[in-house]
Amino acid sequence: MEVILLERIEKIGKLGDVVKVKDGFARNYLLPQNKALRANKENLSVYEKEKEKYEKLNKEKLSAAEKIASNMKDVSINIIKQASDSGQLYGSVSTRDISDELNNQGHKIEKRQIVLKSVIKTVGQHEVRVVIHPEHIINIKVNIGRTLEELTFKAEEIENLAEENVTKKSAESFTEDKPKDDENLSGKSADAKSTESLAEKKLKDD
Repeated sequence: MEVILLERIEKIGKLGDVVKVKDGFARNYLLPQNKALRANKENLSVYEKEKEKYEKLNKEKLSAAEKIASNMKDVSINIIKQASDSGQLYGSVSTRDISDELNNQGHKIEKRQIVLKSVIKTVGQHEVRVVIHPEHIINIKVNIGRTLEELTFKAEEIENLAEENVTKKSAESFTEDKPKDDENLSGKSADAKSTESLAEKKLKDD
């Protein structure tokens, strides 16, 4: 089906584009959500007449998305799931699980806005994309554990590991810089010895 986009849709097109999409995607999502119009002469005429209105509406949506993205900066959520001793989940974490927890925190996010790189089937920390708006996509951290105590322990463990990495990098940086100083000192020492040798030779010749 060909449609006229009324806003930018990720990987599909921008406002005003006439694109061909799958019938199901158009009927179940684009058309009922007022994100597109069927591409025909009548609707093309309607779009041209109301183009400014759609552009203004898109600016308002973009502004609202910026605020939501700002409020969700550094957001992380905790989800408790049953799992084996090896950390394998009995099932998986769904986009609904994540959106429900985000809504519990006061963030109005629908499950269709959650993008998983792969199915989450293990305990631990996972990074998940949230599409606030095609121009505002953020990453959040999703912590999965069998109990609240385990989640707390994992969070502390990750924090300690991050601190260790910072300390390690600082130490490596210091170690890398130190030989340069030693080399400079060695060079200065060699130059001094060379100068002394020349002075001694001159005295002998005299």
